[in-house]
Amino acid sequence: MADRQNRVGSKIGGAGVAGSSESNVDRRERLRKLALETIDLAKDPYFMRNHLGSYECKLCLTLHTNEGSYLAHTQGKKHQTNLGRRAAKDAMEKPDSMAPLTAQQQQALKQGVPTFKRNIIKIGRPGYKVTKIRDPTSRQVGLLFEIAYPEIAQGVEPRYRFMSAYEQQIQAPNKAHQYLVIAAEPYETISFKVQSRDIDRAEEKLWSHWDVDQKMYTMQFFFKNDQRLLSSSRMESAPGYNNSGTQMANPLNPFHAPMRTAA
Repeated sequence: MADRQNRVGSKIGGAGVAGSSESNVDRRERLRKLALETIDLAKDPYFMRNHLGSYECKLCLTLHTNEGSYLAHTQGKKHQTNLGRRAAKDAMEKPDSMAPLTAQQQQALKQGVPTFKRNIIKIGRPGYKVTKIRDPTSRQVGLLFEIAYPEIAQGVEPRYRFMSAYEQQIQAPNKAHQYLVIAAEPYETISFKVQSRDIDRAEEKLWSHWDVDQKMYTMQFFFKNDQRLLSSSRMESAPGYNNSGTQMANPLNPFHAPMRTAA
């Protein structure tokens, strides 16, 4: 039987020299304690707690059972390598202020055209009202947004766009939802989470209106109907259709002229 008590390098009362697995466990524990003393998880942009109570690293896409495991991961080679790659990518995407101007940028400066992003102080979120609506002609469901911008900048008109759940970095991506983003300076950009369904892009269904006098922005859209659940007989008997089955004008859009029917 091997003598583990008197091996070279072992302490009296020990069980011999520690192996590689014990050394790795001890190293990870020391890194975890060091990270607990120096890192504030509230300021870590890649730290996220999911709905199961465990923790995730959004940079490396790893799952951890507790905060100590995540902190030990942040001190590892994989996380540090990904941090370096992200920093290099951000440096390539952001313009270098010390780099010489290109010919196009110099020409724009001579003409007085700004080429750099302006630093605008945000004054808060605007007030808004959301109303669920249904088109009486096609039975489509939709949403009507009314947003007040009393202190909007002069010459600025609000804009909107639909954004996929995978474009945003605030919440965990969910393919069942999409976001309607509305922006107007100097207010903060606001977004609304809606169902990830096809939007009806027809002019009478998707529209927006900016009231300069009332400083009120109105936006409306409808989801497309699932054609598999609708039949022609049902649509012809729905309100908004005449006896011949021709669709009439949409009364919910006050900024669209009535539709003309064929003679």
